[in-house]
Amino acid sequence: MTLLGQTIAMIIFVWFCMKFIWPPIMVAIEERQKEIADGLAAAERGQQSLDKAQAEASDLVGDARKQATSILDQAQARANEIIADGKAEGVKERERQLAAATAEVEQETNRAREELRGQVSAIAVASAEKILEREIDAKAHDDILSKLAAEL
Repeated sequence: MTLLGQTIAMIIFVWFCMKFIWPPIMVAIEERQKEIADGLAAAERGQQSLDKAQAEASDLVGDARKQATSILDQAQARANEIIADGKAEGVKERERQLAAATAEVEQETNRAREELRGQVSAIAVASAEKILEREIDAKAHDDILSKLAAEL
């Protein structure tokens, strides 16, 4: 009898659990499984988004490096161009100054020649006057010419 009473009590307990306790537990378990599945799917999508963002970041960094390299190359080329222009201008300026100095030296040389010609002609005229003032004598001529040579 006790066995039969325990069996009936057990059957009622199982029926009660199956009717009132088991369905809410199953709903909670299914909801939890669904939340876990959604969380895993979201994590997978997040991982894919992260991978995509990292790939885009790598592309952007690569493009930025290419652009920076291009800018540096352009700057180097411009610097070389500026240096070449500066050298060319320096050469032109040097040639201009050299031409001006050469012209100035030539003018000074011509002026000195003209001045020297004037002095030589003055000395020649003075010598001729002295020669003409004295009587014509070979010794006097030699003496005057030697003085003239000494003055030159």
